[in-house]
Amino acid sequence: MFKKIMTLVSMVALTLGSVCAYALVERETFEVSITIPTAEFYVLPVDPDWIGREQKLTWDLNAQELSSLRKQFDVKNSNGEITARLSEVPYLSNGRHVDNIALDVQFNRVKLSVLDAPVISEMDGKTGKRVELVIAAVKPDDGYKPGEYYGSVHMIFEASAP
Repeated sequence: MFKKIMTLVSMVALTLGSVCAYALVERETFEVSITIPTAEFYVLPVDPDWIGREQKLTWDLNAQELSSLRKQFDVKNSNGEITARLSEVPYLSNGRHVDNIALDVQFNRVKLSVLDAPVISEMDGKTGKRVELVIAAVKPDDGYKPGEYYGSVHMIFEASAP
């Protein structure tokens, strides 16, 4: 009888021990990705962590102005010039079209529009260069209106053929 009780106690202890072991396991899953550019052509942010994330323009209460967004890019086109354009006119919106805030987008000090514009010269493209992206709000004639505003900027870069 004592042997049966000890066997039963051992089985229960083993079962409880394995359940407790599983209860202490933690699992984490995350995605990893990488983009390896070609040596011939690239337009890459120096700090890639901000791409794909919402960027906040801060409000200066005293000056009644919005800050601009400034980011650095490394660019190269072994064939020469790089052109850029916006896929659509960028603006911030609070859902009412009368209160939209236009955005001025400059890449390497060239104002971008929906039309192609050269942003990197042939010489700079061939050697490679670090340049600045600046996105700034254009103050409406009647001033900024209170509210929550959201928008997006879509830039397209193309390598000019030799």
